[in-house]
Amino acid sequence: MYYLLFFIVLTIVFQVFIFKGTDFFNKSSLPKRSRIESFSFLNQDGNVFTNTNMQGKVCVVNYFFTTCKGICPKMNNNMKLIYEAFKNEPNFLIVSSTCNPGTDSVSVIKHYADSLKVDTKKWVFLTGRKDSLYNIARNSYGIDDPKRALANIDDDFMHTQFFALVDKNGNVRGGVYDGLKNNEIEKLKKDIAGLLKEKQEQ
Repeated sequence: MYYLLFFIVLTIVFQVFIFKGTDFFNKSSLPKRSRIESFSFLNQDGNVFTNTNMQGKVCVVNYFFTTCKGICPKMNNNMKLIYEAFKNEPNFLIVSSTCNPGTDSVSVIKHYADSLKVDTKKWVFLTGRKDSLYNIARNSYGIDDPKRALANIDDDFMHTQFFALVDKNGNVRGGVYDGLKNNEIEKLKKDIAGLLKEKQEQ
Protein backbone atom coordinates (compact mmCIF):
# COMPACT_ATOMS: atom_id res chain seq x y z
CA MET A 1 0.00 0.00 0.00
CA TYR A 2 2.80 2.42 0.92
CA TYR A 3 4.62 1.58 -2.29
CA LEU A 4 1.49 2.38 -4.31
CA LEU A 5 1.04 5.76 -2.63
CA PHE A 6 4.71 6.53 -3.12
CA PHE A 7 4.42 5.66 -6.82
CA ILE A 8 1.35 7.91 -7.25
CA VAL A 9 3.06 10.85 -5.54
CA LEU A 10 6.19 10.30 -7.59
CA THR A 11 4.15 10.28 -10.80
CA ILE A 12 2.43 13.56 -9.89
CA VAL A 13 5.74 15.22 -9.05
CA PHE A 14 7.18 13.99 -12.36
CA GLN A 15 4.24 15.40 -14.34
CA VAL A 16 4.54 18.79 -12.63
CA PHE A 17 8.26 18.86 -13.38
CA ILE A 18 7.71 17.95 -17.04
CA PHE A 19 5.06 20.62 -17.66
CA LYS A 20 6.62 23.34 -15.52
CA GLY A 21 7.59 26.26 -17.70
CA THR A 22 4.99 25.40 -20.33
CA ASP A 23 1.48 26.86 -20.60
CA PHE A 24 -0.11 23.47 -19.83
CA PHE A 25 -1.48 24.71 -16.51
CA ASN A 26 -2.42 28.12 -17.93
CA LYS A 27 -4.86 26.99 -20.63
CA SER A 28 -8.38 28.27 -20.07
CA SER A 29 -11.20 25.80 -20.58
CA LEU A 30 -13.33 28.43 -22.34
CA PRO A 31 -14.38 27.14 -25.78
CA LYS A 32 -13.65 29.07 -28.97
CA ARG A 33 -16.87 30.34 -30.57
CA SER A 34 -15.56 32.26 -33.57
CA ARG A 35 -12.71 34.37 -34.86
CA ILE A 36 -12.77 38.13 -35.42
CA GLU A 37 -13.00 39.15 -39.06
CA SER A 38 -10.90 42.00 -40.39
CA PHE A 39 -12.32 45.46 -39.73
CA SER A 40 -11.29 49.11 -39.76
CA PHE A 41 -13.05 51.78 -37.70
CA LEU A 42 -12.15 55.13 -36.12
CA ASN A 43 -11.52 55.58 -32.42
CA GLN A 44 -12.44 58.53 -30.21
CA ASP A 45 -9.32 60.40 -31.35
CA GLY A 46 -10.05 59.93 -35.04
CA ASN A 47 -7.32 57.33 -35.45
CA VAL A 48 -7.80 54.12 -37.40
CA PHE A 49 -8.42 51.09 -35.18
CA THR A 50 -8.39 47.61 -36.72
CA ASN A 51 -8.64 44.04 -35.50
CA THR A 52 -4.83 43.92 -35.42
CA ASN A 53 -4.89 46.44 -32.54
CA MET A 54 -6.55 43.71 -30.47
CA GLN A 55 -3.87 41.12 -31.11
CA GLY A 56 -1.94 40.13 -28.00
CA LYS A 57 -4.64 41.50 -25.71
CA VAL A 58 -7.59 40.01 -23.88
CA CYS A 59 -10.50 42.20 -24.97
CA VAL A 60 -14.02 42.74 -23.70
CA VAL A 61 -16.37 44.06 -26.36
CA ASN A 62 -19.76 45.75 -26.26
CA TYR A 63 -22.03 48.05 -28.28
CA PHE A 64 -23.78 51.19 -27.05
CA PHE A 65 -24.94 54.60 -28.25
CA THR A 66 -24.30 57.91 -26.57
CA THR A 67 -27.91 59.14 -26.45
CA CYS A 68 -29.26 55.91 -24.96
CA LYS A 69 -31.30 56.49 -21.79
CA GLY A 70 -32.21 52.83 -21.30
CA ILE A 71 -29.76 49.95 -20.86
CA CYS A 72 -26.54 51.67 -21.97
CA PRO A 73 -25.80 53.73 -18.82
CA LYS A 74 -26.13 50.68 -16.55
CA MET A 75 -24.26 48.49 -19.02
CA ASN A 76 -21.30 50.86 -19.24
CA ASN A 77 -21.33 51.41 -15.47
CA ASN A 78 -20.86 47.65 -15.17
CA MET A 79 -18.20 47.79 -17.84
CA LYS A 80 -16.42 50.38 -15.73
CA LEU A 81 -16.23 47.77 -12.94
CA ILE A 82 -14.38 45.55 -15.41
CA TYR A 83 -12.16 48.49 -16.36
CA GLU A 84 -11.27 49.25 -12.75
CA ALA A 85 -10.44 45.59 -12.08
CA PHE A 86 -8.07 45.19 -15.04
CA LYS A 87 -6.92 48.68 -16.10
CA ASN A 88 -3.39 47.99 -14.85
CA GLU A 89 -3.04 44.78 -16.85
CA PRO A 90 -0.79 45.55 -19.86
CA ASN A 91 -2.50 42.94 -22.05
CA PHE A 92 -6.10 43.99 -21.42
CA LEU A 93 -8.39 46.22 -23.48
CA ILE A 94 -12.08 47.18 -23.61
CA VAL A 95 -13.56 47.91 -27.05
CA SER A 96 -16.91 49.73 -27.11
CA SER A 97 -18.47 50.40 -30.52
CA THR A 98 -21.43 52.58 -31.29
CA CYS A 99 -24.55 51.05 -32.79
CA ASN A 100 -25.69 54.53 -33.90
CA PRO A 101 -22.84 55.94 -36.01
CA GLY A 102 -25.17 58.39 -37.74
CA THR A 103 -25.19 60.38 -34.50
CA ASP A 104 -22.05 59.12 -32.78
CA SER A 105 -19.29 60.83 -34.74
CA VAL A 106 -15.68 60.90 -33.59
CA SER A 107 -16.20 64.11 -31.67
CA VAL A 108 -19.34 62.78 -29.98
CA ILE A 109 -17.73 59.54 -28.79
CA LYS A 110 -14.69 61.55 -27.68
CA HIS A 111 -16.96 63.65 -25.45
CA TYR A 112 -18.62 60.47 -24.17
CA ALA A 113 -15.26 58.83 -23.40
CA ASP A 114 -14.11 61.94 -21.55
CA SER A 115 -17.29 61.91 -19.45
CA LEU A 116 -16.44 58.42 -18.21
CA LYS A 117 -12.99 59.60 -17.07
CA VAL A 118 -11.20 56.50 -18.33
CA ASP A 119 -7.84 55.92 -19.99
CA THR A 120 -8.66 55.50 -23.68
CA LYS A 121 -5.50 53.47 -24.15
CA LYS A 122 -7.27 50.82 -22.04
CA TRP A 123 -10.87 51.47 -23.11
CA VAL A 124 -11.39 52.53 -26.71
CA PHE A 125 -14.58 53.81 -28.32
CA LEU A 126 -15.24 53.17 -32.00
CA THR A 127 -17.43 54.50 -34.79
CA GLY A 128 -17.58 53.73 -38.48
CA ARG A 129 -19.83 52.38 -41.22
CA LYS A 130 -23.07 51.06 -39.80
CA ASP A 131 -23.14 47.92 -41.94
CA SER A 132 -19.57 47.02 -40.97
CA LEU A 133 -20.16 47.68 -37.27
CA TYR A 134 -23.27 45.49 -37.28
CA ASN A 135 -21.60 42.73 -39.27
CA ILE A 136 -18.77 42.42 -36.75
CA ALA A 137 -21.20 42.46 -33.81
CA ARG A 138 -23.37 39.71 -35.27
CA ASN A 139 -20.97 37.51 -37.21
CA SER A 140 -17.72 37.85 -35.27
CA TYR A 141 -18.58 38.72 -31.67
CA GLY A 142 -21.95 36.94 -31.71
CA ILE A 143 -23.64 39.45 -29.40
CA ASP A 144 -26.68 39.90 -31.63
CA ASP A 145 -28.60 37.39 -33.77
CA PRO A 146 -27.70 37.72 -37.49
CA LYS A 147 -31.30 36.78 -38.29
CA ARG A 148 -32.37 40.13 -36.85
CA ALA A 149 -30.58 41.97 -39.66
CA LEU A 150 -32.84 43.93 -42.01
CA ALA A 151 -32.26 44.08 -45.74
CA ASN A 152 -32.03 47.88 -45.63
CA ILE A 153 -29.26 48.88 -43.24
CA ASP A 154 -30.86 52.31 -42.78
CA ASP A 155 -33.89 50.61 -41.20
CA ASP A 156 -31.81 48.26 -39.07
CA PHE A 157 -31.08 49.04 -35.43
CA MET A 158 -29.19 46.88 -32.99
CA HIS A 159 -29.55 47.38 -29.25
CA THR A 160 -27.83 44.66 -27.22
CA GLN A 161 -26.71 44.43 -23.60
CA PHE A 162 -24.34 41.54 -24.21
CA PHE A 163 -20.55 41.52 -23.88
CA ALA A 164 -18.13 39.30 -25.78
CA LEU A 165 -14.70 38.12 -24.63
CA VAL A 166 -11.79 37.86 -27.09
CA ASP A 167 -8.47 36.16 -26.40
CA LYS A 168 -4.96 37.28 -27.36
CA ASN A 169 -5.21 35.48 -30.69
CA GLY A 170 -8.45 37.06 -31.89
CA ASN A 171 -10.71 34.16 -30.89
CA VAL A 172 -14.08 34.86 -29.29
CA ARG A 173 -14.18 32.69 -26.18
CA GLY A 174 -16.86 31.37 -23.86
CA GLY A 175 -20.47 32.47 -24.18
CA VAL A 176 -22.04 35.90 -24.24
CA TYR A 177 -22.21 37.82 -20.97
CA ASP A 178 -25.23 39.84 -19.94
CA GLY A 179 -23.88 43.30 -19.11
CA LEU A 180 -26.85 44.08 -16.89
CA LYS A 181 -26.44 41.18 -14.47
CA ASN A 182 -23.99 41.31 -11.55
CA ASN A 183 -23.39 37.56 -11.53
CA GLU A 184 -22.49 37.67 -15.23
CA ILE A 185 -20.04 40.50 -14.58
CA GLU A 186 -18.37 38.44 -11.85
CA LYS A 187 -18.13 35.43 -14.16
CA LEU A 188 -16.64 37.64 -16.85
CA LYS A 189 -13.96 38.85 -14.43
CA LYS A 190 -12.93 35.26 -13.68
CA ASP A 191 -12.85 34.37 -17.37
CA ILE A 192 -10.73 37.45 -18.18
CA ALA A 193 -8.25 36.46 -15.47
CA GLY A 194 -8.03 32.98 -16.95
CA LEU A 195 -7.36 34.23 -20.48
CA LEU A 196 -4.72 36.70 -19.29
CA LYS A 197 -2.65 33.73 -18.13
CA GLU A 198 -2.66 32.17 -21.58
CA LYS A 199 0.27 32.79 -23.90
CA GLN A 200 -0.29 34.32 -27.30
CA GLU A 201 0.18 31.89 -30.16
CA GLN A 202 3.08 32.72 -32.43
